[in-house]
Amino acid sequence: MSGTDELSGLLAAIEESSRLMEVPFTPERVRPVLTAYGDALAEQVIAFRVSTGTQAAGDLDCRFMLPGSLDPYAVALAAGLTPRQDHPVANLIGELHREFPIDANAVDFGVVAGFTKTWTFFALDDLQSVTRLVGLPSLPPSIAKNLEFFAAYGLTDRVSLVGIDYAHRSVNLYFGAAPRELFTEQGITAMLRDAGLPAPSEQLLALGAEAFGIYTTMTWDSPAVERLTLSRMTPDPMALPVHIEPKIERFVKNAPYNTEDRQFVYAIAATARGEYHKLQSYYAWQPQVENQLLVAHSTDRTPGAPANG
Repeated sequence: MSGTDELSGLLAAIEESSRLMEVPFTPERVRPVLTAYGDALAEQVIAFRVSTGTQAAGDLDCRFMLPGSLDPYAVALAAGLTPRQDHPVANLIGELHREFPIDANAVDFGVVAGFTKTWTFFALDDLQSVTRLVGLPSLPPSIAKNLEFFAAYGLTDRVSLVGIDYAHRSVNLYFGAAPRELFTEQGITAMLRDAGLPAPSEQLLALGAEAFGIYTTMTWDSPAVERLTLSRMTPDPMALPVHIEPKIERFVKNAPYNTEDRQFVYAIAATARGEYHKLQSYYAWQPQVENQLLVAHSTDRTPGAPANG
């Protein structure tokens, strides 16, 4: 990120967001991440994410969009932000960059946990196929084992981005232009049943009725679909048909932002152990990236609001 003022402003925003969520903030832990990506952060999307899940309890996630030409994992390794792993998770993003057209990347780090994830966006006019992805040597074999599931719900050729979690060794597949019938009560219930996950709550069904995004989470250690997540973009999470915890409500009402208006993504993840909620607040937002994410994550209906993943 260029300029001392910009770095100081972003650090202050992360510190304030951490305070709202009662997360311990240490500048010496956050500043190296910002420094490592430097000018690549300029004029990009920046978001803060909180979760009710135990996996992310006590932390604040920060997400930065980055140019498609940049390998964010290679940068993290070079800067000492994450240890090199002797595991396929360490090779996957390099294979994606070699084999597929990449429009953009993103990186996640926790204020407490440090560097955790990368996100790789495919070209908007060229959504990729799961059947092509499974040719990558380092992709979790669980994805190949669920090809029939993806085909049954019309998702096979709609992969819009791949998220890689280095801390938990898992992969998210996001699906763009997903068939609208998947977001009905019948569609959500059937998907969860066939993925071996518990029946949806009323909150998940209500949110899903107006959701724009869907993604699955898979690992190298199990053939199962670990999570199926639905997400919805909104300028006002308090108006959604969900219960928002008091701490997250405080974050919604007070989180800093550097845009003309507020934008949030609210998501519910279904797992074998139950559901948990995630909320993403945008600190910086660029119109050209909004258009990119809208195309990448819209359903096959005409969307009534901009979308993000």
